[in-house]
Amino acid sequence: MLKEERQKTIMREINLHNRVLSADLCNLLNVSDDTVRRDLKDLADSGKIIKIHGGAMSKSFVSTFETQDEVYAVQAKRQIAAKTLSLFKRNMVVLTEGGTTILEFAKMIPEKLPATVFTISPQVAITLSAHSNLEVITIGGKLNKNANLHTGSSVLNQLSEIKVDLCLLGANALSVQDGLTDVDWEVVQVKKALIRAARKVAVLSISEKLNTAQRLKICDLNQIHYLVTELSPESHFLAPFRNNDLQLI
Repeated sequence: MLKEERQKTIMREINLHNRVLSADLCNLLNVSDDTVRRDLKDLADSGKIIKIHGGAMSKSFVSTFETQDEVYAVQAKRQIAAKTLSLFKRNMVVLTEGGTTILEFAKMIPEKLPATVFTISPQVAITLSAHSNLEVITIGGKLNKNANLHTGSSVLNQLSEIKVDLCLLGANALSVQDGLTDVDWEVVQVKKALIRAARKVAVLSISEKLNTAQRLKICDLNQIHYLVTELSPESHFLAPFRNNDLQLI
């Protein structure tokens, strides 16, 4: 595979999953670690990605206040955000993580809709602060700079003390066989705690992330109540996810 083709593939993986590991890129591209390291350096030097320990991440994942132009599949994410509003009711207590899709949802919440929102995302909290009828409560801890989320034992402890109506999660990867998966150990532990703290769980995901899997398990598909994508719920592509326990939106 030529350098240009490799880097195009790397960019797609980073845009799709937000964070990737060098080891996974080596396996995907069937090249050496040195080759991947050079490609990541080239992409970082050109300002397209951010290098992190053991891999790389999307610039839009941590720079969403600066510009929306670089957000991957932003129109699809706005469709998902708009559809998610159907789950958001008056005086509901909601728990969210972060990510570009959930940020789009936070921007769309109607101004007159009263609710309480707990979040582990500083970006989501600041975005929600513009809504005068929302009570916004941040769950604080160590800031995981690779995900722009609060993680650590203090977050887990706080989450163990609440029970919310609905939890909104983004997705790194989701499949019928492997469920919801991710690559960051600390983020995975927090997402597990988010799920335990909620009566219902909704996963917001662009369809490209479906039928993919990462290294670390968050939960099985049967722990998810709603799956919101940009596709119609009747889409043939969603057929593997269509069952009595999971509502497609």
